[in-house]
Amino acid sequence: MEHTNSVKASKITLTQLMLPSHSNFSGKIHGGYLLSLMDQIAFACASKYSGCYCVTASVDTVNFLNPVEIGELVTLKASVNYIGTTSMIVGIRVTSQNIQTGKIKHTNSSYFTMVAKDEKGNNVKVPRLILSNMEEVRRFYEGVKRIEQRKNMHVHETTFDYSTAEALENLKNYNITLDL
Repeated sequence: MEHTNSVKASKITLTQLMLPSHSNFSGKIHGGYLLSLMDQIAFACASKYSGCYCVTASVDTVNFLNPVEIGELVTLKASVNYIGTTSMIVGIRVTSQNIQTGKIKHTNSSYFTMVAKDEKGNNVKVPRLILSNMEEVRRFYEGVKRIEQRKNMHVHETTFDYSTAEALENLKNYNITLDL
């Protein structure tokens, strides 16, 4: 019998107090520290879902929407949104809360592609994903779309000729000086 698992079973929440040691030179929480937390929760979520050790294969765009302050509680929520044969897309939402005012702000979201591995480092097939509601269906289809966009971007990168006269002429539309 084929193994299955639900989106609900993959869900992980992590909350951490932001300390001065997590801040950058401007007194805000360092983006690299937040990325590290996101990678940790993506690993935990994918490993919980698959029952295997998982590695990060790629990270979709991470936009930092609002700064995180020292002393705020940062909450990361993750769930498996899409699965392939050996890979999973884990959606992550990050919020911060001012403990004194209770104000919560969305700081960033991202999608991590994780790959399940066995003890020898070989890719392992992940369980079939059970979609239980329309929100899970929507998130799954967004994963399908993300994969198609990634494939299309790769095709563009490998076929676009940056050295043509037309491509070089087009650079005049940007804030650059061409000095070849």
